Amino acid sequence: MLDAPSLLPAFSVSKSSALIRLAGVSKIYGTGETTVRALSQVDLTIEQGAYCAIMGASGSGKSTLMNIIGCLDRPSEGHYYFDNADVSGLGEEELAKIRNRKIGFVFQQFYLLAQMTALENVMLPMVYAGIPLETRRQRATEALVRVGLEHRLQNRPNQLSGGQQQRVAIARAIVNQPLLLLADEPTGALDSHTTEEVLGIFDQLHQTGITIVIVTHEADVAQHTQRIICFQDGQIKSDQGVV
Repeated sequence: MLDAPSLLPAFSVSKSSALIRLAGVSKIYGTGETTVRALSQVDLTIEQGAYCAIMGASGSGKSTLMNIIGCLDRPSEGHYYFDNADVSGLGEEELAKIRNRKIGFVFQQFYLLAQMTALENVMLPMVYAGIPLETRRQRATEALVRVGLEHRLQNRPNQLSGGQQQRVAIARAIVNQPLLLLADEPTGALDSHTTEEVLGIFDQLHQTGITIVIVTHEADVAQHTQRIICFQDGQIKSDQGVV
């Protein structure tokens, strides 16, 4: 099913080849003796169409970095440029618009609404984007077909396996045709076989041109990407391509 031609249009291409650029980004929590520098003067560029993994131990700064890249948080110092715009100082409303229109999120926990069908869960982001009902239904169906769930449109989450629920979450993440797919430990709750299936979907999505950043502690997952960026003590420890 995953080999079927995509029904969704190709993902948008940014004017600049750099979709993500952090310049001297620091994130500081607390004050005085309780100050914690979660990120320290990070410089990082991720090109449009890249497929990257971000790794690091607990407390290394990778989750803080993910929150900034995903416009869920702002840097304390420095600048974050996303799709050619400095989003460092934007307000919550502007950041919410960027998240809804340009970034798709996949998490370890699927965050599906239990009372909604798979189709309704995937349609939800388009409600916030103001897309008409029939268009929402069509695009959500196409997204679910794309991840191999065309026979599960009317199933609720408790009628789906963990792998199927994650596929619904991926369909929901891509339904607004984002520039960036940001995945936080997306296979953490899955067995090894299902992990390979989900990573296969990511591989296929990357081939369409979408930029994918996976935050993971699993080396096997990171090896599916083209670039592994490791964090330690709030700074980049290594940044290398995958052979």
